[in-house]
Amino acid sequence: MEFENILYTKTDHIGTITLNRPETLNSFTGPMSEEVLAALDGIEADGDVRVFVLTGAGRAFCSGANVGGMAPDAPRDGSRVPLAGSEMVRRIDALKIPSIAMVNGVAAGGGAALAFACDMRVGVPTSRFINAFQRIGLGSGWGGPKLYARAMGVPKAMEIMLTGDALEADEAYRVGALNKLVAEEDLLGETTALAGRLAAAAPLAQQDTKQQIREGLITDLATATARSDHGEAITAPSEDHREGVMAFMEKRKADFKGR
Repeated sequence: MEFENILYTKTDHIGTITLNRPETLNSFTGPMSEEVLAALDGIEADGDVRVFVLTGAGRAFCSGANVGGMAPDAPRDGSRVPLAGSEMVRRIDALKIPSIAMVNGVAAGGGAALAFACDMRVGVPTSRFINAFQRIGLGSGWGGPKLYARAMGVPKAMEIMLTGDALEADEAYRVGALNKLVAEEDLLGETTALAGRLAAAAPLAQQDTKQQIREGLITDLATATARSDHGEAITAPSEDHREGVMAFMEKRKADFKGR
């Protein structure tokens, strides 16, 4: 599929989708959503991709859906994309590999949901998260309420989502919604370094751990410990485990293959 609204690159096991409509602060339209979903199809099918990065071109991460397209008398140009937005969030959340949002500016409405669907976020002083739905009298879409609460805790999510106030970069870092807060000139380097560390880890063990963390949010400790025992059992016979043990004993860097 030829992409017109996004860019996709793959380097050193890192697959990066860049939302590429900077003139609209990367607001979503139907075609843009379809391209993101197609790129995610490729990432899921490509066993060589070990880490996913999502970012935006220009000065914004993503301003969400095109609000102008929601007006009753607006032409129906595919701008209103609630179903596709929810599908993108689900797909990103369900990725087996680790995911990072490189938040280069504002992330509003559905754009914030996309950032919070990722496992980790790296931001800059101009990063800010805005729940725009309240401002236009619309219920919060794209799974935002759950994703906000998971990223920053229920009380802060309630405050931000019910007031419609912006979550600024320093506060986002303080409450854990941003894993790293760096200078703008360091954003790409810091994100790439984090992605590189993740890509160098043992893929099977990493994917199992990610799944356990997600499952652990909705299970009791007895279930979680049984699941952990299963995780060890299925990764213990792997080549990566043997390589990891040998590398530790030989005091060298492990070369994991994902098998």
